[in-house]
Amino acid sequence: MGATAIVTRFAPSPTGHLHLGHVHSAAFAWRHARDAGGRFLLRIEDIDPTRCRPEFTDAILEDLAWLGLDWDGPVRVQSAHLPEYRETLDALSTRRLLYPCFCTRADIAREIAASAAAPHGPDGPLYPGTCRRLSADERASRIAGGEPHALRLDMAAALATLSAPLSFEEAGEGRLRCDPARFGDAVLARKDVAASYHLCVTHDDALQGVTVVTRGVDLKPATDLHRLLQSLMGWPEPRYAHHPLLTDATGRRLAKRDRAATVRDMRAEGATAAEVLRRAGA
Repeated sequence: MGATAIVTRFAPSPTGHLHLGHVHSAAFAWRHARDAGGRFLLRIEDIDPTRCRPEFTDAILEDLAWLGLDWDGPVRVQSAHLPEYRETLDALSTRRLLYPCFCTRADIAREIAASAAAPHGPDGPLYPGTCRRLSADERASRIAGGEPHALRLDMAAALATLSAPLSFEEAGEGRLRCDPARFGDAVLARKDVAASYHLCVTHDDALQGVTVVTRGVDLKPATDLHRLLQSLMGWPEPRYAHHPLLTDATGRRLAKRDRAATVRDMRAEGATAAEVLRRAGA
């Protein structure tokens, strides 16, 4: 395998058992790598201790092995690498690109409600910047007092570091322009979670040498923010291939919260691995 061979990954969160939507996404990445003689990595994104459970991690590994979707190298488990994400946060803080946010969800909702025209981004109304306006002394005092806080990216300061507009290479579409500003001052570490999905996924893709990021089209907007983080940290730019989401008969996306049929359910009913892969459109 050459140095420029394709490297893809499947990165589920262990908050439940795999369903057909997960199988579709895993097989999409697996075939992308295998058809090109490349590597397929498995990463467990379990940084949220309130939702992730180790028994689901074990089940993910077992289900993928049963399906024949083999992976290369050791499985990266994000919860075992929290100090690495802290180093990235510290590097951004040193450059004054992060600030502490002490607002609760209720505080933010009240501020947005009081605004005549709150701007919206891909995830809803943008944070109004309340804590961005705090003085350095007040921030330090509140942190020293043990007040819980998140860490937000100062989007204006981050964009000011760019020497040229950002873009990314999307399979079948060519280069697409990025607009990270539509995310506003995104949270990169929550009060109850050491680092955000956005920070961890870009960090790990760079660390693991992922060359093609394959994932559902619902995550395509997040690429704008990920490209900004890659630029800020000097991380390599991968290519992207966003696939359509698997839906049920009504056109609704398959999801854990809707109790979509799991691989384990189908196995218990006597389905073979080949049948499950076929049902997943793999």
